[in-house]
Amino acid sequence: MYATPMPSRGDVVAGRDRAGRVLRVSAHPESGRVVLSMWQGSTCIGTFRLAPGDVPDLVRVLTAAAVDAGFGEPPAAAS
Repeated sequence: MYATPMPSRGDVVAGRDRAGRVLRVSAHPESGRVVLSMWQGSTCIGTFRLAPGDVPDLVRVLTAAAVDAGFGEPPAAAS
């Protein structure tokens, strides 16, 4: 795939393991999806499409993985 401009709703997270590797997170309300796409330089090397309702599960999994790896404490429960 060729590089496309970042959508107006989204952000980029730089990878730490390889120069030029980024994860794009973009919202696509017209199709009801949040898209995670991995890029190496100007080439998309993979995508994963989430329904908006699945995003909280992904956040929980990422948070648990970071806590398990010793990178932080779980967030305090809401009262």
